[in-house]
Amino acid sequence: MKIHDVNPNEYGTYQYNYIKLVSDEYTLVEELEISLHRFIKFVQDIPMDKFDYSYTEGKWTIKDIIQHIIDAERVFAYRALRFARNDSTELPGYEEDDFAKYANGSRRSIMELLNEMSAVRYATLSLFKSFDAEQLSRIGIASNNPMSVRAAGFFIIGHQNHHQQVFSERYL
Repeated sequence: MKIHDVNPNEYGTYQYNYIKLVSDEYTLVEELEISLHRFIKFVQDIPMDKFDYSYTEGKWTIKDIIQHIIDAERVFAYRALRFARNDSTELPGYEEDDFAKYANGSRRSIMELLNEMSAVRYATLSLFKSFDAEQLSRIGIASNNPMSVRAAGFFIIGHQNHHQQVFSERYL
């Protein structure tokens, strides 16, 4: 299954900005794996003095953003799990600024962050590999918006791609 298989009714309007950043070249599982390696290589090429840099007052550092990507992946994988298991409970949103404030991402080493990101992604990969076609197409409600299991997976990738673009445009 590729991104072109996901219909606009499977995710909220705001999520389109992330979904559109996913390549149609690979399947969901392939892209989850490839995008991790692409991101790690990208981050390893960032000069060390940039990891604690913020382009303006009040903006997150690169380390904070990597922690945010990790946290968001956990949230969206959890949503995917709930919906895949046919849980019809509407799930609340989460306050990303509060997560960032209390995550202490900027206090961690870049190696710690990349190791955690890898561990989370491998868990996400295992989860998505366990889903069959019916589970991937199930839709639940999160943050007052519809979300299919497969859209949650593609959102994880698109969200990461978005922040990688932000790094290039505003931090480097």
